[in-house]
Amino acid sequence: MAAASVAPSSRARAGGGESALRIIAPLVVGIVVLGGWQLLVSVGGVSDYLLPSPASIAEELVAFAPAILAATAITGTNALVGLVVGAILGILLAALAARWRVLDMMGAPVVASLAVIPIVALAPVLNSMFGADSQFGRQAIAALASFVPIFLNTLRGFRQVIPVHRDLMTAYAASGGQVLRTVTLPTAVPFVFTGIRIASSLAVISALVAEYFGGPRGGLGGLISTSAATSAYARAWAYVFAAIILGLLFYVVTLVLERLATRRRSA
Repeated sequence: MAAASVAPSSRARAGGGESALRIIAPLVVGIVVLGGWQLLVSVGGVSDYLLPSPASIAEELVAFAPAILAATAITGTNALVGLVVGAILGILLAALAARWRVLDMMGAPVVASLAVIPIVALAPVLNSMFGADSQFGRQAIAALASFVPIFLNTLRGFRQVIPVHRDLMTAYAASGGQVLRTVTLPTAVPFVFTGIRIASSLAVISALVAEYFGGPRGGLGGLISTSAATSAYARAWAYVFAAIILGLLFYVVTLVLERLATRRRSA
């Protein structure tokens, strides 16, 4: 009994130590990188023109905090709208493609075409189509970038259903919607969230890149371009840092949602 009681506590301590290590290790790496960066610029004599120091970037972050927050909100909103729309379309169309094989075969070339569309070519076209005051072009680009990984992963998840489970539901005279809710969707949940997690970073990157090519000013991409064009390199890096934080925020939120959904499913 004593050994049985000690083992769970040991595993709990080991699990807690591993969780702490996952948090501490990236922080240590970040501190080392920033320290080496600062040392390289200050001691090595690297010009701010080539590489601004972390201290200079931090000063710009503080000085332009309101503008950075406003730009982050604009880019984040565009990315979020695109991610939500891409997720809805991807899941719905994957469900239809899993239900009707012919639809999957017809849609495969379209999905392959969407996967290789260059953002740098599509962004100016959409910005010109929908006007200089509309954010729709950026949101559409984020939605297209999000759609492909969500659709492909969701479709793969739908195809993981064991045929005998589907046959059992059919034997009980279950409708197609009931089979989808009780068998197909629960099986596909991990795959759906994998696609959303991948798409979350793509949505931010796509919205950011689309802001380089016209449309309303004020987003992170436009301000990075403007700051670099006016030789305000430390300020441009400050906007880049905000974009990194935004991408990490999207990734972490989707990761948390994925773990909550999979934990509830296993419970």
